[in-house]
Amino acid sequence: MSDDETPDTEKEGVAGFMARAREQAQSQARDAVEEHVQSRAKDAVNEHVVRPFEHKVSDFAGNAMSEGRLFSVADAVSDYQLNEIDVTDTTCEFCAVGCRFDVYSKDGEILGKRPNPDKAPINGISTCVKGKFSHSYVNSDDRLTQPLVKEDGEFREASWDEALARVAEGLDEIREEDGPDALSFVASSKATNEDNYVMQRFAREVIGTNNIDNCNRLCHSSTVSGLSSTFGFGAASVGLEALEETDCYLLTGSNTTEAHPVLATRIKQNVKDNDADLFVFDPRKVQIAEYADQYSRVEPGYDTTWLNGLTRYIIENDLHDEEFIEERTTGFEQIEETVQKFTPEFVEEKAGVPPEEIANAAETIAEADSCVFGWTLGLTEHSHGTENIYAIANLALVTGHIGSPKSGVSPFRGQNNVQGGGGDMGPLPNNFPGYQPVADEEYRRKFADAYDMDVDDMPREEGYRLTDMFLAVGEDDLRGMFIQGENPVTSEPNSGHAKQALEGLDFLAVQDIFLTETAEHADVVLPATSSLESNGTYTSSTRHVQLVKRAVDPVGNAKPDWQITKELAAEFGYEWEYDHPSDIMDEVNDLVPIYGGITHERLENLDDGDGLQWPVWEDDHPGTPYTYEDEFQTPSGLAHMHVCDTVDPSETPDEDYPLVMTSGRVLYQYHTGTMTFREEGDMSYNDRSFVEIHPDTAAEYGVSQDDMLRITSRHGETTAMAQLTTRPSEGEIFIPMHYLEGGANNLTKEEPLDGPARTPEYKVTDVQISLADADADGSVVRVSNPDATDETDADAPSDD
Repeated sequence: MSDDETPDTEKEGVAGFMARAREQAQSQARDAVEEHVQSRAKDAVNEHVVRPFEHKVSDFAGNAMSEGRLFSVADAVSDYQLNEIDVTDTTCEFCAVGCRFDVYSKDGEILGKRPNPDKAPINGISTCVKGKFSHSYVNSDDRLTQPLVKEDGEFREASWDEALARVAEGLDEIREEDGPDALSFVASSKATNEDNYVMQRFAREVIGTNNIDNCNRLCHSSTVSGLSSTFGFGAASVGLEALEETDCYLLTGSNTTEAHPVLATRIKQNVKDNDADLFVFDPRKVQIAEYADQYSRVEPGYDTTWLNGLTRYIIENDLHDEEFIEERTTGFEQIEETVQKFTPEFVEEKAGVPPEEIANAAETIAEADSCVFGWTLGLTEHSHGTENIYAIANLALVTGHIGSPKSGVSPFRGQNNVQGGGGDMGPLPNNFPGYQPVADEEYRRKFADAYDMDVDDMPREEGYRLTDMFLAVGEDDLRGMFIQGENPVTSEPNSGHAKQALEGLDFLAVQDIFLTETAEHADVVLPATSSLESNGTYTSSTRHVQLVKRAVDPVGNAKPDWQITKELAAEFGYEWEYDHPSDIMDEVNDLVPIYGGITHERLENLDDGDGLQWPVWEDDHPGTPYTYEDEFQTPSGLAHMHVCDTVDPSETPDEDYPLVMTSGRVLYQYHTGTMTFREEGDMSYNDRSFVEIHPDTAAEYGVSQDDMLRITSRHGETTAMAQLTTRPSEGEIFIPMHYLEGGANNLTKEEPLDGPARTPEYKVTDVQISLADADADGSVVRVSNPDATDETDADAPSDD
């Protein structure tokens, strides 16, 4: 971002860092790079690849991440002539910001990535460290390159014909004995829209069940449930303009600078350059809080309480937008009555937020010309997560901050395609693609006709939600599973329970790029392509549908997910006429109104690479940068406020479990580590799990930095290394979710689940801690990890 009054070197975030790096090493980097490159490549390489600041940034990453492999793109391509190098523009495979970049490759080897601002409107020249440098996993030695079948407890390689026949036999045998609902399917939010569309079609048309779900259930399903029943769409109402230019932000449950770094850079820049107000409410003092006008530390599990407290204050002090409420909403009277008990004193008692902080935030938000309400899983992963979303949606409606270019709701999505592949494409137990309910006869007939089925053969009952699938195995109601691109042994609540469920299945097939902890339990493993070997589309948090393009050929005999599903359907006698992912999107185009004007051809012809923001109703529709300008997407056109008055989380501390554990992401890892655990640079920073603990709490328990701790909950136990930091409050600890060994999900619980969304309560788990076993001489076990993060690295390049 540019600013006429602010020198580039004084800017925050990635842009400022890159400008400073350029200034610091201008002559050295230019001399070294240009001398090496100019004699070997054309002028275009110098302009688009060999920029000195890119070289310096890459050098920084190489030094900071202790990995010589993190060379600059310039160094990599300088050994080749330009016409020997393949350049492919594509969409990032990490998180759902929707960053784009050019991939430089030669003979199937990825040389590097570099954002091209002409085709990367969301991120410009910025990427996070994972997006820029984490790509060697594609050619990792342990990539799956051939199907595997298990015999006598051991895997052996098999042909595709044998492996697909084994999967078809395993699924069909269970279906014949106990019916289609004895089977379930898990789709992947890391796979493309096209991959997910054909997976839901396979479940419904070929097998005959609505038992299909994906990891959206474990993260933003509460968001979808709450927003769709309030506004109509279960997605962000605003786009990048609001995130860059709004007058005010309320961020909660979001470690933005580590989970979505590019968005964090935009927010911090707006705060600094335009004096936008930033309020952060979170149990843990994450880095984005350092930039806030007000950071409010809240007790874990009491989000509805402080949100209702804000709404009550606004109503009681006549700060609400009466005209907007009267003309565009229903249910205000019930909300006005319900929030009465959430007095400032009650909010402070339960949620820990002082009255003056409630007053300041409420007044500023209500009086701002525009406001964006942003959140991630800290708001949704609760047993009453949908109520939390009702509460923040009510706040947006009461203040009238929705339906305009710079005001609205913006849930930040964690996985690269959880919005599109995890929701829009219908790998859901209750919805066809485009959120068209399976229980509605009209939609069942619509999709039955499209698939040339008798409508009576289209399953009508809603299927199992994801965690319910694992519970159903224990009840002997589910006997077989097909899991695509997910690792539930690590991601499901209570890892021990998840493993036990997988071991109890009669048949399990897994489709992935590595032999994950989940795949180890499978009867058949099918090798899929990675993002950089795939074609299709992803949909970002801001509803941008963007092209994904194959940069290198698949390794070994790996195949695209959609092609595997097509060939598996053929084993059952179904001949789908898809020759390319664009054919699949053409079918989506016909069946999903919000994607009605989206085709690969149209996306390819866009000049700026921006993609199209759904809803795109027709072929000539320009897309929708922000929704609800004139009406909400409900039958009446009005937004429906919902009562939300749950106060306490599902469990609270006691003498046996006096501390509360929260969980979340770290900068250098992604989801369950399937890709990032193969990256030396990422692992040099976070190669193991850890426990953040407040120094005062540590002193109370006799814990020192780097001690190994045993953490026990009512549901399981694990061990991890202590990191003393004031990020959590006293009486609370934080453990990342990425790891199996030492990870948070050894401790979390699979019940109770959120009522409407069936999301687990990841964010509130009561625990006890103790020092792990001592050495023989009685000394405490300590592990040295000089790269472990604490407050001292708060200014490191971020990957929110």
